[in-house]
Amino acid sequence: MDETALVLVIIGALNWGLIALFKFDLVASLFGGQEAILSRIVYGLVALAGIYSIKFLFDRRRVMD
Repeated sequence: MDETALVLVIIGALNWGLIALFKFDLVASLFGGQEAILSRIVYGLVALAGIYSIKFLFDRRRVMD
């Protein structure tokens, strides 16, 4: 699960980078636009992965103690 979340977070970060640098939304272009159901599913999965990944901050602090 951790690896899946990390891959989705990386996809989201790369997509946001493309939007910032080139005004190009890769997810929307691959799945039929921002309003397409597949795009919305990908956006939702990336958001859930980001929320899930918050736990990595706390896991890292526990290991450092």
